This record gives sequence, C-alpha cells and structure tokens, in this order.
Amino acid sequence: MTAAVQVQTALAFDFGVKRVGVATGSRFTDSAQPLKSITVDGTARFMAIEKLITEWEPDALVIGVPFHPDGAAHEMTGKARKFGRQLNGRFHLPVFEVDERYTSVEAEASGASDVDSAAAALILDQFFRENISS
Repeated sequence: MTAAVQVQTALAFDFGVKRVGVATGSRFTDSAQPLKSITVDGTARFMAIEKLITEWEPDALVIGVPFHPDGAAHEMTGKARKFGRQLNGRFHLPVFEVDERYTSVEAEASGASDVDSAAAALILDQFFRENISS
C-alpha cells in the first residue's frame, strides 16, 4: 500500500509566481472543489496556507508540477517543486506531485471564475484518479 492510497483528505495547489490556486477534496467522494486563489507572496503566502491547513486539516498536500508538452522540465517545473519542498518543510505533511499540463487551459475553457483554484481542483481530481480510485 502506497502512502498516496492512505490519503483521506488533501489540499491541492496550482502554483504560480503571482497566484496560487487552492482546492480541497476527499477520497470518499474522489472529487475536489475549488477554494480560492492566494495572491500574496513570501511569508504572507505561507500564513494564508497555514490558515487553510488549520481549517481543512488535510492528510496530505498535492501540487501541480508543469512540464512542456513533450514532458521536458522548464523554469516553472523547478519553482513548483521548490514550493512543494517548502510546504513539506513548513507543515510536515506529505506532498505529492501531479503533472498539471493544461489544467489552467481546461479550467479557463470551462468558464471558471477563478481559473487558478479551478485548476487546483483538476489537479486534485487527477491525483485521486491516479492514486486512490478503486
């Protein structure tokens, strides 16, 4: 049994330099819901995340890691992974990575009012499909 299978609830993040979309979800429903986008930077960003972790009490955190269409890493790949390491170091929760190519495009195409949090929900839905669904 992998650690991902043991995750009951999670917060997911669509990392961006200017905004971080956040969603929550549960393995019981195998679905996610957008929460909000965090638009502050630095320490204030992690304080906002800490409030969400306190409120939602997730078992794990999931981050979307972007890649080029051919699967190659780029500058944002490294930044997203660094963000994941910072989350793990600050909050001591397991952090799982999901390939998030095209989630923002899909969220925008669906007409989401908050594209970043909708993309985070898509990232979390993908995590549940790949790691938890029976």
